[in-house]
Amino acid sequence: MSTPLSSGQAFVHRSRRGAELVLVVLALAVGIGAYAAVGLGVEGAVPTDIYSYGGWLAGLALATHVTIRLVAPYADPVLLPVVMALNGLGLAVIKRLDLAHETSLAQKQLFWMTVGVGLFVATLVLLGDHRVLQRFTYTAGLAAVILLLLPLAPGLGSAKGGARIWIQVGGLSFQPGEVAKVLLVLSFAGYLVLHRDALALAGRRVAGLDLPRGRDLGPILVMWLISLLVLVAQRDLGSGLLFFGLFIVMLFVATERPGWLVVGGLLFLGGVAATYVLSGRIGFLAHVRNRFDIWLDPMAYYDRSPGSGQLVEGLFGMSWGGLIGRGFGEGRPERIPIASSDFIMAAIGEELGLTAVMAIIVLYGLIVERGLRTALISRDDFGKLMAVGLAALVALQVFIVVGGVTRLIPLTGLTTPFLSYGGSSLVANWVIVALLLRISDHSRQPLPDLSADNADDVQTQVVKI
Repeated sequence: MSTPLSSGQAFVHRSRRGAELVLVVLALAVGIGAYAAVGLGVEGAVPTDIYSYGGWLAGLALATHVTIRLVAPYADPVLLPVVMALNGLGLAVIKRLDLAHETSLAQKQLFWMTVGVGLFVATLVLLGDHRVLQRFTYTAGLAAVILLLLPLAPGLGSAKGGARIWIQVGGLSFQPGEVAKVLLVLSFAGYLVLHRDALALAGRRVAGLDLPRGRDLGPILVMWLISLLVLVAQRDLGSGLLFFGLFIVMLFVATERPGWLVVGGLLFLGGVAATYVLSGRIGFLAHVRNRFDIWLDPMAYYDRSPGSGQLVEGLFGMSWGGLIGRGFGEGRPERIPIASSDFIMAAIGEELGLTAVMAIIVLYGLIVERGLRTALISRDDFGKLMAVGLAALVALQVFIVVGGVTRLIPLTGLTTPFLSYGGSSLVANWVIVALLLRISDHSRQPLPDLSADNADDVQTQVVKI
C-alpha cells in the first residue's frame, strides 16, 4: 500500500532514464553478442570487426539515449531498448546470411540504421510538441497519396518481386509507401479528432449500426480508397491490407463503435472473394490468385515460376530448427530465397528455434503495449489517436509478416520491422518510435504548477501553446 504524502512533501515525477540506460546496455549485449556468435558459429572465430561494429552500435545507442534524456526526459523508458535489441539481432542475422551468400547487406543495413537514428534524433529535437502536427491533417493526406503514386510514374518507378512499389534515383532505390503510412496516421488522426462526434452519433441506423453521414466520412474514405486502389495497381497487397486495417482500427477507436470492426471484416472478406474470382479474368490480378493458390497448396507450386519455393523452404527450415534451433552456422537459411528481408523470421526460426521467434514476438508485443499505454494516458485526443495508429501499424505489420511466413495467411511481401533488411522500412520505423516517445513525454511529464505564485507563468505557457 502506498503511503499518503504529508503536507510538507511534494510528488516527484520520475523520468526513468536510469532504467532505460540499463535496458539499453542489455539490448547492446543482445546485438553485439549475437554478432559474435555468428562469427563463432560460421567461421569458428569472433569477427575481426567486432570492436568497430560494437563501438558504432554503442555510439548509436548512446546518441539516442542522450537525446531522449535532454529533450524528452519523461518519455517511455522501454521503447528504445526493445527497438535496439530487435535492430541489433536483425543485423546479426543479416550478417549470418551475408557469410553464406558472400554479400555485404549487413554493412548497408548498419548505414540505414545510422540514417534512421539521425532522423530519430532530428524528430525529437525539432518536434517539441506533437500537437503541432494536427495543423497538417490534409497536407499529410495529400502527400501520402502523392508518394503512393510516385512508383507509377514512367522512368521513376521500378518493379521488384512482382510489385511496383519502388522509385529509383541514381543508384539508390526507395519505397515511398513506408513514409506514406506514417503520413496517413497523422492525417487519419487529425481528421477523426475534428469529426469524431459526427462519425459516432450522426447518420442513420442500419442493422444495429449507426452509420455516419456521407459528408462526414466522405473525405477520409475517398483518401483511403485512393490509397488502396493505387496499392492494388502496384500489386502491393501487404500494404493494402495494412492500410485497410489501420483505417478500421482508428475509426473504431475514434467512434467507440464495435460495429465498425464487423463492417470492416465483412468488407475485407468480400474484397478478398471478389479479387479471387476476378483474378481469372483480369490480367494484373493473376498475381493475387497465385498468392492464394500457393497458400492453399504450397507443395504443388514448388517447381513453378512464380512458385512456392520461398514458403516451402522457410517452413522446412523452421521445422528443422525445432524448439531451440540448430545454432548459428548449423542451419541452411541460405536456401530460403530473399531470407534477409521477407523471410528473416524463418531464418531465425531455423537457427535460433521457436523459442527465439516467440521472444521476438513478445518484444513486438511490448512495443504495441507501450504505444497503447501512451494512448491511454495521453492528455489530448490527437495524441491518443496518433499513438493508437502508430502502435496499430507495428502490430498489423508483424501479424501480416509472421502470418505469411508461417502460412497462417497468404504471403504479402512486407518486411519485419527493425529485423529485415531494407532502408526505407528501417528509417520509417525509427521515426515512428520517435513520434511515440514524443507523445509519451508529453503525457508523462509533470502538470504545470497551478499555485497562485505561478499562475502568471502558467497562463503565459498556455497562450504560447
